[in-house]
Amino acid sequence: MTATDPSLTALAQGWCALSLLHGRIEARIERALQGEHGLSVREYSLLDVLSRQHDGDGGHLQMKQVADAVVLSQSATTRLVTRLEDRGLLARYLCPTDRRGIYTNVTEAGLRLLEEARPTNDAALREALDEATKNPELAPLVRVVESLNVPA
Repeated sequence: MTATDPSLTALAQGWCALSLLHGRIEARIERALQGEHGLSVREYSLLDVLSRQHDGDGGHLQMKQVADAVVLSQSATTRLVTRLEDRGLLARYLCPTDRRGIYTNVTEAGLRLLEEARPTNDAALREALDEATKNPELAPLVRVVESLNVPA
């Protein structure tokens, strides 16, 4: 196989289309969340992920799990957690069974902001997908996204 192999070229074009769709969606959501709620996409995602934690076995996420869920490095996730904690949207506390572990929970203020921002996020996502369907290269990807039934 060479770099000009048609199957590799098609694969690269598919990846470029997927990357373009992701970029457009993220940019649309970022503008909407920043404009209406003062949240970035990453901040919204972190609040959303942490709001799904619960007490009991497997209920709290380790920082690596959180970092994976929001697609950031552990150090970037820690900085993000600190920023949201400084805004009163998150709180950290020691794990009651392992004093080395630190949990992060969404505060009441964080939950309120998340609930206010959720419709904005969803509307911006819908708008970005509707716009992308007008592009013949992106329309098949939009159909795939819309067909996914991923549990929350």
